[in-house]
Amino acid sequence: MTADTATAAPALRHFDDLPGPRALPVVGNLLQIKPDRLHLQMEQWCKQYGPIFKLQLGPRKAVVFGDHSLVQATLRDRPDGFRRTSRLREIVEEMGLPVGVFNATGETWKAQRRMVMHGFDPGHVRRYFPSLQGVAQRLVGRWQKAAAAGSTIDLQADLMRYTVDTIAGLAFGAAVNTLETDDDVIQKHLDTIFPAITRRVFAPLPTWRWFPSQADRDLQRSLVEVNAAVNRFITEARARLEAEPGRREQPQNLLEAMITAADQPGSGIDDSQVAGNVVTMLLAGEDTTANTIAWMIHLLWAHPLTLALATEEVRRICGTEALPTLAMVEQLDYVEACCHETMRLKPVAPLMPQQALRDSTVGGVQITAGMIVFGLMRVDSVSDVHVPQAARFDPQRWLAVDGAPGKPGQVASAAKRISMPFGAGPRICPGRYLAMLEMKMAMAVLLQHFDIDVIDTADGQPPVEQLNFTMTPVGLRMRLRSRTP
Repeated sequence: MTADTATAAPALRHFDDLPGPRALPVVGNLLQIKPDRLHLQMEQWCKQYGPIFKLQLGPRKAVVFGDHSLVQATLRDRPDGFRRTSRLREIVEEMGLPVGVFNATGETWKAQRRMVMHGFDPGHVRRYFPSLQGVAQRLVGRWQKAAAAGSTIDLQADLMRYTVDTIAGLAFGAAVNTLETDDDVIQKHLDTIFPAITRRVFAPLPTWRWFPSQADRDLQRSLVEVNAAVNRFITEARARLEAEPGRREQPQNLLEAMITAADQPGSGIDDSQVAGNVVTMLLAGEDTTANTIAWMIHLLWAHPLTLALATEEVRRICGTEALPTLAMVEQLDYVEACCHETMRLKPVAPLMPQQALRDSTVGGVQITAGMIVFGLMRVDSVSDVHVPQAARFDPQRWLAVDGAPGKPGQVASAAKRISMPFGAGPRICPGRYLAMLEMKMAMAVLLQHFDIDVIDTADGQPPVEQLNFTMTPVGLRMRLRSRTP
């Protein structure tokens, strides 16, 4: 290429060419990282250094992408080009958690993916809807007691109970009832695991191996209890399938569907891998959905007009029925738009760490095998450059195309293209249909049976975004009044 070439290709950049926060010898940027607010740190660094910057995590090199198109490119290059980080897998396996589809790789992932997708098929999920209705009824009962007593509700904690009960009943056929008791083992133990994973992944030194703290010892007890509960779920499900062979043709819950798929000749799946996916559903199904519902209630309360519109839709469609039916929930288009808009502004997975399996080029940057790549999921989705009036909580944008009224479920192209709450590519979240159903049902029973008196925090400030593997709203409280028939 000659010097007078009009359109010279941009030079390929390498790790050392990239900007980024100053790193220290040996530890790099690890001492700067605050695990519970890492997403906010990275978003701030993105403003400071641009949409591509570097971090040094001890001996590991990391490149961070804030541009949505580059994030999508890496997510779609899974599982062949990128995978979950080896650090995450090391921590999870050291804890003694079985490998599920979330952290499986290679051929193991492909086999597990087929099994999990079979279990999460929308047809299966619809068949289990009565289980979701039963959990929703318990949630209503819990909140009616709080309303009658004038009590303040710990919003996120109650929603975690709702999602644990839903997953255990709907997915595993297990009689777990955390909503009607304040001392349920599984809930207490699940709540310790995700924060511990986050802390250990970014710890400069594995101090828990040498000097275990009380929290480390408590975590170990929780892991024993969770694994025992998971094994019990599987044993009970196999006993049901043995006693009623017809269940293999018509599984009554997701676990039975997964076991049936795993038992097919050549599936390559055994009970330890089924267990890994039970753990995955318990952890991911609890935190992600509960946190999104909590953020949505907070945003609706902060925007009275959208709250009024959502309330009108629920009460018009659901009427005075004791519980919404599946047909009713599926008609809640504005509530569904509120879900999408909440996930755009408050994605519970605001950053996505991956590890390169081969050398490649992303955004003109040389990515070498073994390098860590972080995708920032929210940077462009809250930018006016990509989404009009991006800071506004405006569910209507999900119900229109190019500014004109559209059919329910059609999405404004900009918001849909930018927002990726369930990921993208081959490893997109398999439980997204169930998650949407849970979110819409929770909002339906809330707005159908109650008027909201207040949503706030103890200090009157907006809820803090805390990263405990998923992004949690800290300190949200709610007071309700029961509606009179």
